[in-house]
Amino acid sequence: MKIVQQELFTKLEVDVTDIKKYYYEYEEFLEDTKKLIPSIKEYNPDTILAVARGGVTLGHFIASGLDNRRLFTVNSIHYDETKRLDSFDIFNIPDLKSASKVIIVDDIVDSGETMSEILKLLKGLYPSVEFKIATLFFKPTSIVEADFKVKEADCWIEFFWEVDI
Repeated sequence: MKIVQQELFTKLEVDVTDIKKYYYEYEEFLEDTKKLIPSIKEYNPDTILAVARGGVTLGHFIASGLDNRRLFTVNSIHYDETKRLDSFDIFNIPDLKSASKVIIVDDIVDSGETMSEILKLLKGLYPSVEFKIATLFFKPTSIVEADFKVKEADCWIEFFWEVDI
């Protein structure tokens, strides 16, 4: 099943040159992922849904840590590099009809707008599925609270998978 939600994009410039930045390296990612896995394991999801692209690396590691091969991705575009868009593009939604407990993973839940839109769409398509959210970084001002989280973000996070390639 392929559902596409497309809108025209307008770029909102976010200047990150004067914003405090934090480089998130692989070793810290590995340590934080190992912190997330036990609590997610307790939840016992039958499906892992990684939000591309930021949640794909985390999704892969969580799937391996849980020995769960039901790893899928959903694409969501709300940023273009450092530019925040005023619309959402959510696409490549997997068929979750056979799922009962899904963990949605992303690298950061910032404003929560993207995750809110993804949840709204998924709950509309699959009302009998239970969805929970796991993230490495969160902001307390987010409109969506992650069920499983590791660190509060107080600056711009530069993830190793974005800057080291």
